[in-house]
Amino acid sequence: MDWLEALQHLRSARLPGVLATVSEVRGHAPREAGAKMVVGTKSTWGSIGGGNLEATVVDQARDMMAKGISLPHSAEFALNEHATTEHGRQCCGGKVRVLLEPFLSLPVVAIFGVGHVGYELGRILSRLPMTLYLVDSRGEQLDPARLGDMASGVADVRAVHTPVPDSFLGDLPPGAHVFIMSHDHSEDFLLCHAALRRVDLGSIGLIGSRAKWLRFRQKLAAEGFAEPEIDRIQCPIGLPDVRGKAPAVIAVSAAAALLGSLPSAQQ
Repeated sequence: MDWLEALQHLRSARLPGVLATVSEVRGHAPREAGAKMVVGTKSTWGSIGGGNLEATVVDQARDMMAKGISLPHSAEFALNEHATTEHGRQCCGGKVRVLLEPFLSLPVVAIFGVGHVGYELGRILSRLPMTLYLVDSRGEQLDPARLGDMASGVADVRAVHTPVPDSFLGDLPPGAHVFIMSHDHSEDFLLCHAALRRVDLGSIGLIGSRAKWLRFRQKLAAEGFAEPEIDRIQCPIGLPDVRGKAPAVIAVSAAAALLGSLPSAQQ
């Protein structure tokens, strides 16, 4: 697998990676400028020269992924017996500069309920690089003709028709962001219940008034959820300073709040 295939593999698996490229060589070095290597959290593909140089780059790349760093970083390495190293010495005699470019995993967002607000939110998010699930228990809401606007965006849009949306929620990957906005308050409550059983979700948003949320809080507490667990759900959704009940206004506000929580590379 070459470096380009490796990046595509990581992207399809929703895994982060760092592309390391030898950008400059002065003197003798094990690889020429342009040599590339892809670093994943557990594997690497390609080589930029082996030895301390490569091992140190792998360490730096994985540290970037662990910290969620999204901006490229350039590092210089001296390949001589006087250089401080952690993984053995390389005595080629030259200097190498390596550019590390992070490729964070694409976010996953699931909209449960593709009514007026869900539709507008889907239109906005479909313009961003992400995997976007549109989930509804009503098949007509997911008609391809109705969702045509979303197919032209850059997101990987996946329509899911299921009579038990709360079951599908349990199958979402860790870190997924969830918007709960179905046509039925009972369905919303089941989705909230299923979301709180997942401790690994990125965020949970519930559409509704403060009165609706007060009733839901009481019911969730009666189901045995503690206050800190219930507080994971944001209701109302969106930015507090953006007011208005029009579907497009709510959708813009919800999308803006979501973007504030995503790494800058995904915005």
